[in-house]
Amino acid sequence: MSARVISVSSSDTHSFSKPARPFIRLLKGLGVEGDAHMGETVKHRSRVAVDPTQPNLRQVHLVHAEILQELRAAGFDVAEGTIGENVTTIGIDLLGLPRGTRLHLGPDAVIEVTGLRNPCIQLDNFQAGLTRAVLGRDENGELVRKAGVMAIVLEGGEVRPGDDIGIELPPEPYQKLERV
Repeated sequence: MSARVISVSSSDTHSFSKPARPFIRLLKGLGVEGDAHMGETVKHRSRVAVDPTQPNLRQVHLVHAEILQELRAAGFDVAEGTIGENVTTIGIDLLGLPRGTRLHLGPDAVIEVTGLRNPCIQLDNFQAGLTRAVLGRDENGELVRKAGVMAIVLEGGEVRPGDDIGIELPPEPYQKLERV
């Protein structure tokens, strides 16, 4: 199966879930046009409270459909966009990508993966137990965050469901994704 976009979402408010859209427009250096998290500096409220001048490394949130399927199988009522992502993908191991991976979304847009989404209490506010469900442990007992990855926009463009995703790995040695 080739990597592709299955859904795109945005919200102009700091609501948890984001409604599906027929397309989203990515703006270079800013994020998703019209989304509450768009901007050169941080827009997530907890980060703004600490330092509003921090660069926004969380302009675009991506979640793999496979985790949504896993969550539904565990009894959670989740669909594309409900856990706050802008782009829902299929056929790509988002969590296994190294930092700096460039993803080509559709004909024009290019984003760069900056790190992992850090699951927060908003997940449990949405559905009890959801935070724990998107956290795990690897074979070494290390915490594994499964709530998606964050990215910045390098080249703008429209992104639609059904668009192919091209993967451009950074030069080696690869750097493991950390929370951002």
